[in-house]
Amino acid sequence: MKGSYFIIPFSVTAHIITINLTLYLLTPDTYLNVFAIIGYNAAWLLTAVGLNFYTVERKERFITKFHKFLRHYLIFSLAYFALFALLNISFSIKYHLFVLSFLLFLLIFYRWFFFSVRRLYRIDGGNFINVVIIGNDRNIHSIQAIFKEPDFGYRYKGFFHNNQSEDSRYLGSIEKSYEYIIKHNVEEVYCLVSQVSDKELHQLISFADNNLKRLKLIPDNKGIYTRAMQAELFGNIPIFNLRGSPLEKNYAKYGKRIFDILFSSLVIIFIISWLTPILYLITRLESKDALFFKQIRHGYNKKSFWCYKYRSMVKNKDAHLKMCRKNDSRTTRVGRVLRQTSIDELPQFFNVLRGEMSVVGPRPHMETHSLEYANSVDKYLVRHFVKPGITGLAQIKGYRGEISKKSDIINRTRFDIFYLEKWSFWMDCKIIYQTIENAFNGEEKAY
Repeated sequence: MKGSYFIIPFSVTAHIITINLTLYLLTPDTYLNVFAIIGYNAAWLLTAVGLNFYTVERKERFITKFHKFLRHYLIFSLAYFALFALLNISFSIKYHLFVLSFLLFLLIFYRWFFFSVRRLYRIDGGNFINVVIIGNDRNIHSIQAIFKEPDFGYRYKGFFHNNQSEDSRYLGSIEKSYEYIIKHNVEEVYCLVSQVSDKELHQLISFADNNLKRLKLIPDNKGIYTRAMQAELFGNIPIFNLRGSPLEKNYAKYGKRIFDILFSSLVIIFIISWLTPILYLITRLESKDALFFKQIRHGYNKKSFWCYKYRSMVKNKDAHLKMCRKNDSRTTRVGRVLRQTSIDELPQFFNVLRGEMSVVGPRPHMETHSLEYANSVDKYLVRHFVKPGITGLAQIKGYRGEISKKSDIINRTRFDIFYLEKWSFWMDCKIIYQTIENAFNGEEKAY
């Protein structure tokens, strides 16, 4: 890997210089203490070692392990303040929070700058590696697509297979691959296990070991790879988790739960507390029905729970069977306003506080509809691998409210699964922002 040996030392040096120079210039009173200097640097480096932060991964991009970077910085920040207590140094917490925020900005900027420069360097021909593929099956096109990404720095030479091919990338039989790999200085060999015999595989392993070549085996997956598939090791046996999700990570579980508790508490205290009595008085003018409406819906792992809403319809026998439709006669005048502004959903923050829902996630459906869609919509139940939400990705993409045609629930499910597979804290923030904006601007299907 040409040029890769200096990446880690360069990054470590750049981070240490940035941290020390920033603290020296902005906090001379607390920085100019030999024990503080040792502590700051030790905190950063020991945290990096503990989290295995500095790694050389060819396919890493700016956002790839951004959560790991933030976790590293959070631990460093905690250690930063802990040092003041240990060394009995007086400080202004407000000012030092500003300093840490500014330092975070500088480190993020460096990360962006590093990956941008690395991308240009690789596109220009630096830090590349030569690769070939042994075998030819349905997976080869996906692998070739990765090799074509210019910022990854792969130089794909072609593939070897015992069955002759008209493909321009075909280089010959597997037997001819050994000479070619040596002659063209191929550093990584990707082998499609399903396309070689046991004898050929053992020969290939022996050749790679004896010629200092990296051999990577691609198992026969029967065409069932997904975006969310993750490999786990059970002893020495690789096991593929077909439906892995970032939400299964501990930092996501606890971080999302803490956010849900804080956000729902703020909404309950500062909005629901005064809005509820006002709505009660207003609804009394039109209806004598209870202000709150509850309905059994399916949540995490398809577990049933009572979902709360402000009542927007008169009591009716179809309340738990039929969704609200446009110009629905069951909707009250006050209820129409509540639904158009999504205010009727606010009591679900109590469900969030109780842990039955999350602020962001797939919208929960009433039991009758869940049972129907589970039998008629492919992969519908995958959305129940996470807690349901008050709002979600499907909702901000236009798939909220009434399901009038089959494509509505299919696309809603598709966005829900994408959310499960690609979740990030920033995605949640974007969805919340878009939901609030839509509530003020109005939505076509909000009725």
